[in-house]
Amino acid sequence: MQAIDYFALTLFILAWTLYSHVTNGTIKLFARESLTRIMTEHRRRWIMNSLNRDLKMIDTSILAGLQNGTAFFASTSIFALGGCFALLGATEKVDAIFRDLPIAFHGGRTAFELKVGGLTGLFGYSFFKFGWSYRLFNYCTILFGGLPMTEEARKNPTAARAAAERVIHMNAIAASHFNAGLRAIFLSIGYLGWFVNAYLFLITTAFVLVILVRRQFFSPARLVLMEDMPGESPRPSRAIH
Repeated sequence: MQAIDYFALTLFILAWTLYSHVTNGTIKLFARESLTRIMTEHRRRWIMNSLNRDLKMIDTSILAGLQNGTAFFASTSIFALGGCFALLGATEKVDAIFRDLPIAFHGGRTAFELKVGGLTGLFGYSFFKFGWSYRLFNYCTILFGGLPMTEEARKNPTAARAAAERVIHMNAIAASHFNAGLRAIFLSIGYLGWFVNAYLFLITTAFVLVILVRRQFFSPARLVLMEDMPGESPRPSRAIH
């Protein structure tokens, strides 16, 4: 492990932390809301709209889809963790492959195992995030089942809106944990560059971050969501932590 390795790892962690705060809106680097924050407003519209209908099969299908997507990524993280442990068992073979690469810096067995340990930590973090998100989406489904029927909502709109706000907030929290797990999966692609050398680690991390920032703040998907928003900075329902 050389000084450039520690520098690259520190920059990776700082960039990850900064990107998370910028996406969640706690730090403002762009004069626009992120795709994640805009979707929070659309979650509000969806839940509030459900108060106007008694037949909520569409809503339950959406909630089931959110849970299934979260379960898929949780399972993927488990498989990735298994691959990391298998990689530790094949350290000698992998090290022999890297010795044949002219651009790789050879740090030895210990450095390689530390790098694999970091990758294992990334996938472990993502699994816990996806697992908790799945649980919260389940809670959200239960809260959604407690929403009043249309007639009852008309009689007591204050209570109905309060119940809907609880569902919106729970859904947004579950989505924030899902997004955190997904960020770890994406950034693990940049982390793989470290197995070659620290310079490639910096390049791949920057490349992945540029893609993620573009998707959050400058993508066509964001423009689609902004079409019916009043201006460039819509007000999200609640802050996502």
